[in-house]
Amino acid sequence: MVAQGSGEHTIDFVTYSYRPGTLLWVRPGQVQRFCPHGRMNGAYLLFTPAFPETTSAVTRLSDDWSAPGCRQLNTSTDYAAASAPLARLHADYDRPGGASHEILRLLLAGLLLHVNRLPRPGTRAAPHAGGDTYARFHPELERSCATIRRAEDYADRLGYTVKTLTRACQAATGGPVKHVIDACVALQAQRLLAHSDEPVAVIARRPGFSEPTDFGKFFTRRTGTAPGDSAVPSRMRPSRPPSEPRRPAKPLTPRPQAADDRTGIKQILPMIPSSSTGGPPREEHVCSVPEILINARSP
Repeated sequence: MVAQGSGEHTIDFVTYSYRPGTLLWVRPGQVQRFCPHGRMNGAYLLFTPAFPETTSAVTRLSDDWSAPGCRQLNTSTDYAAASAPLARLHADYDRPGGASHEILRLLLAGLLLHVNRLPRPGTRAAPHAGGDTYARFHPELERSCATIRRAEDYADRLGYTVKTLTRACQAATGGPVKHVIDACVALQAQRLLAHSDEPVAVIARRPGFSEPTDFGKFFTRRTGTAPGDSAVPSRMRPSRPPSEPRRPAKPLTPRPQAADDRTGIKQILPMIPSSSTGGPPREEHVCSVPEILINARSP
């Protein structure tokens, strides 16, 4: 929920417009980019999967691959429902003398519960229409599509027939299982090309392409760009760590926790990542842990 400013933010190569009241959600492994043309002021919350107090709704949100990357809440009651728990979480995190580990876990879970019940933007895809079959297939596809491209292999792993997977994919996405697999392979390749120093030939071999030329044809057909064109402009620059957004103020540092900090909240930072700071724009980075980018008015 952007407190101030407007512009564009890219998540997994899909560009969203943001304005005051926009909420952005980035899952593990996804690519995000702070686009250079725009001005944003808000907050950035980065946490590990095990930290929030566990409830069924929190678990569903954390595991939900179909959760929207962008919600436009504007100034509605939904905006207040998400911004208020974030403000309480931020205040306790920065509490003089140190934050309470238990309170932070509960506050974060409460925030996620509010996010989980927010309305979803309209979409043509109906991922839950695929039933349990698609619910099992899609996580396996995300885990394995960098190395497995055959529908028969997924069917054998999950104990289904290819026809059963095709019916589930048709119901969930409107396309056959091959199209779903190819789309995932192409997306993983885009991520690798954007954030890996490996040559295109090496990346091509991961999903089973024996010849880089075959991979190039596949990639161009799915994305509309050549692999080499996708790799060079988007590479992450080493000049600034990906977890440190550009901002004029000194970053907040995590308070000591009673438990292992690797399972807790990593950062709650003011976010002004774009050209409003006078510096060059931020490059993309891949999330290694779940992130919520919630840009809310200061408490």
